[in-house]
Amino acid sequence: MIDLMIVLAYFCIIFVVALSGRSSKEVTTEAYFLSNRNLKWYSIALSTVATNINGYQFLGMMGSAYLYGLAQASLEINAIQGILMAAFIFVPMYLKDRVVTITQFIQKRLGKRVALFYSIANIILFSTITLGAALFWGAYAADLVFADYLKFIHEDRIKRIAILVLGLGVFSAIYTHLGGLAAVVKTDIIQFVILLLGGFVVLFTAVHHLGGWSQLYVKTPDLMHLHLPASHEKLPWTHIFGLFLLNINYWCANQTVVQRSLAAKSLKEAQTGLMVGGMIKYVMAVLIVVPGIALYGILQESGTPLAEPDLAFPYLVKTYLPEGLKGIILCALFASLMSTVDSTFNSLATLFSIDIYKEYINKKATDKQVVQAGRNTILIALITGVLMGFVLLYVKFENPEAAFTHTLNELRYFINCGIVVLICAAAFLVAPNHRIALIAFLSTIPLHLLIGGFAFIGFEGLFPDMNYFVRAGWVILIAFLLLTAGSLRGGFRSWGDLLVVSKEASHVRLIGIGLLVSLVLLHIIFH
Repeated sequence: MIDLMIVLAYFCIIFVVALSGRSSKEVTTEAYFLSNRNLKWYSIALSTVATNINGYQFLGMMGSAYLYGLAQASLEINAIQGILMAAFIFVPMYLKDRVVTITQFIQKRLGKRVALFYSIANIILFSTITLGAALFWGAYAADLVFADYLKFIHEDRIKRIAILVLGLGVFSAIYTHLGGLAAVVKTDIIQFVILLLGGFVVLFTAVHHLGGWSQLYVKTPDLMHLHLPASHEKLPWTHIFGLFLLNINYWCANQTVVQRSLAAKSLKEAQTGLMVGGMIKYVMAVLIVVPGIALYGILQESGTPLAEPDLAFPYLVKTYLPEGLKGIILCALFASLMSTVDSTFNSLATLFSIDIYKEYINKKATDKQVVQAGRNTILIALITGVLMGFVLLYVKFENPEAAFTHTLNELRYFINCGIVVLICAAAFLVAPNHRIALIAFLSTIPLHLLIGGFAFIGFEGLFPDMNYFVRAGWVILIAFLLLTAGSLRGGFRSWGDLLVVSKEASHVRLIGIGLLVSLVLLHIIFH
C-alpha cells in the first residue's frame, strides 16, 4: 500500500507544479509554445534528457542489453554526436532566425512546399509512433512490475494495460493542454530527478547481487564490448554509420527535443544546456545498460534465463527491491513516460498551430486563436496516440520474445530518413534545389522498401538481411547524394560558416571537445 501512496503523491505533485504560476491573462504564442524564450541552461539540460528517456529505455533497451550487452549502450553514448552538432551547428541557426518551429527554418532554405511535407511527416510520426510507443511502454512497464497492485483496474492483463495507456495519456494531455511548454519544463525537471533516483537504485541493486563491478568482466566478459561482429542481426559495429545520421534527426531536427533550445534565453544558455545534457547521457547509458548485463550474469549462475528480454527491469524490481523503493521505481517509470508524452503533445501543438493553422488555415489568426488551435491539437493527438498504443500492445503480445525496441526503431526510420535528408540539405548546401529536395525526401520510403523490404507485409527487398541501422544509413546517403547532384550550383557551406560558439561562453568549446574525445576513447577502451 505504501508504494501506491507514493505514486498517488507523485501524480498530485506533478499536477500542482505543472499548473503553478499559470496566468489568468490571455497567453501569447511565445509564452505558450516557447515559455517566453526564457529557459536557462539547467532547464534545457534536464528537460531535454527527460524528454529523451522513455519507458522503452528501462524495458526495451535494458532487455536488449540483457541479450546483446554493452553494444546496446552505443545508442545512448553516440547521442553525443548529435548533441554536439545540435549545439554548434543547428541551434545557432535556429536562434539566429528566431524560429518557433524547425519547419520555418526548412521553409526559408527549401521553400514552402518542402516545409509543408516536412511538417506533416513530423506531425504524423509524433502523433502515432512516438506518442503510442511512450504510452505503451509506460503502461506495459507498470503492469509488469505492479500487476498485483493494479488488478483492481481489470483482471485481464491486456485490457488492464490498455486502460493504463488511456489514463496516463489523458493525465499528461490535461496539464500540457493547460500549461504549455512552461508546465512541461517544470514537470520534466521533477520527473528527471525521480527517474535518475530510480535508475541508480536499480543499478546498484543489480551490481550488488552480481557481486560487484569487477564481476561484470568475470561473469559476463562476452557482453562487455561496444562493437559486435558486422554479421550481427541487430547491433553490428557497422550500425554506427547509420546511427550517426539518424542522430542528426533526433537531436538536431526533432521539434520535441529541440524546442527547449529554441526557448533558450540566449545562445550561451542553449549551448551550455546541451553540453550538460551530453554529460548526463553518459550517466543514463550506465543506468540503462549495466543492470541488464548484471542480471544476465546473475541468472546465468542460477540457470534460469528470462522468458523474454523485456522482463529484465521488472525482474530486478520485483525480486530484489522492498516496499517503498518499488513505489519510487514506479514513479520513475511514469516520469519517463510523461516527460516524453507531454513534450510530444506540446511539440505537436506547436507544429500544427504555427506550420499549418497560422500558415494555411487562418493567416490572420490572433495569438489567442493560435494557442487554441494548439490546444485542440493536443486533444486530437491524445486520440491518435492512445489508438497507436493499443496497436503496439497487440504487436508486442503477438511476438513477446523479440527485443521490441528494435521493432519500433524500424518503424520510425521509414520517416526519419527523409527528415535527415532535408535538414542536412537546409543546413549544409549553399543553394539546394527545392524541387529535387522534395523528390529526395519522398524517395526515402521506396528506397527503404527496395533495399530491405517490409516484414510487416511480407515483402522482401534486395537485401532483406541488412541491419536496419545500416539500411537507414544507405537510404539517407543515396537520397542526399541525389539532392546534392541536383544542387551543384552552390556547393557546400564552409565549416567556418557552420560552426558557431557563443562568445560569452568559452567553457562550452572546452566541454564540447571533452565530450568528443571521451566518446572516441570509450569506443577504443570498450572495443
